[in-house]
Amino acid sequence: MTTPSDAVAKKNVAVLVLAQAILGAQMPMIFTIGGLAGQSLASNPCFATLPISLIVAGSMLAATPVSAIMQRWGRRAGFFVGAVFGALGGLVGAYGLYLGSFPVFLLGSLLTGVYMSAHGFYRFAAADTASDAFRPKAISYVMAGGLAAAIIGPQVVKATSQAFVIPFLGTYLAVIAVNVLGAALFLFLDIPKPPAPSADTPKGRSRMELLKTPVIAVAVICAMVSYALMNLVMTSTPLAVVGCGFTEGNAADVVTSHVLAMYVPSFFTGHLIARFGVEKVVAAGLVILAGAGAIALQGVDLDNFFIALVLLGIGWNFGFIGATTMLAGAHESYERGRMQGLNDLLVFGGVTMASLASGGLMNCSGGSPVDGWSAVNMAMAPFLVLAGGALMWLVMRPKEA
Repeated sequence: MTTPSDAVAKKNVAVLVLAQAILGAQMPMIFTIGGLAGQSLASNPCFATLPISLIVAGSMLAATPVSAIMQRWGRRAGFFVGAVFGALGGLVGAYGLYLGSFPVFLLGSLLTGVYMSAHGFYRFAAADTASDAFRPKAISYVMAGGLAAAIIGPQVVKATSQAFVIPFLGTYLAVIAVNVLGAALFLFLDIPKPPAPSADTPKGRSRMELLKTPVIAVAVICAMVSYALMNLVMTSTPLAVVGCGFTEGNAADVVTSHVLAMYVPSFFTGHLIARFGVEKVVAAGLVILAGAGAIALQGVDLDNFFIALVLLGIGWNFGFIGATTMLAGAHESYERGRMQGLNDLLVFGGVTMASLASGGLMNCSGGSPVDGWSAVNMAMAPFLVLAGGALMWLVMRPKEA
């Protein structure tokens, strides 16, 4: 039975699904060509993935301010800020390509990170007006909006990457248009601004107290590992595909299959969580991520890239949506700004380190793209052990009264 709050929640989910589809398309666009564009501009190939690293670093740095904006002025204001910076990042990135300037291009990437940070809050916004029963499905449906982004983004890359004499310039101009058009969606978002704190409003737990809560600590660890490892491998994928003798079009197709695999499961991830429990779904995600690494290490045929990247997307979906659901139910509404900003600061801090490591492992480990690709995938192992151990500890620890 639909409650009044869930009627509002479903309207907001519809808006956020469209935002995920349209505005979210810029992320597969940029992740497909960012490393290739960086490789064409950087004097040292080890820095090829630095543009992507700076996007994630910008997201990490913006997580707390963007969360604070949403806590004070509402989700709509924060999402508008994200779209403005997305367009600005596209503009500066295009200008850097026009000048042939790697530093200017990197500045555009850093600005794009503010959009990526705001984009990360779509999943939390889906939960704001949802009942406890609808919450995992709301989060899952919004993540499913990335399915359209997975199709739109790489196809725009194919149509625009060589549209001008300067490679990739057309794609960055398209990013500007995506942000300008997509921002209008937020006019239809109906999420009340959080009430201004009064003298008797509970202050909630401090950041350190929140992180000491077992469920929150494990949720953050699993989210960090799921997202960081997905980014570690995905960032290197276009470089590996092209480096192993395939085309940029092949790389775009592999990224398309990966992003589809990231979001198609979202249609049923929420149902799986409701039926089997969030811990089992997160555990399945970690196992599938390990499978992705194992397939990638079997060879560099195009089929290997496709299968490994599909598994990588599914593993990320189960691990990240599961961890998000775990976190969303573990803090109070008045702790939302503090906890969600802290979570994304930590998650994207881990992702920043992964994307920085990705370029170095891919281009500077061994003497060939095959050696680099192997190093990238072997680097997953210790972090999967960490997340799996944390999850086992949470499940096996005595339940509190």
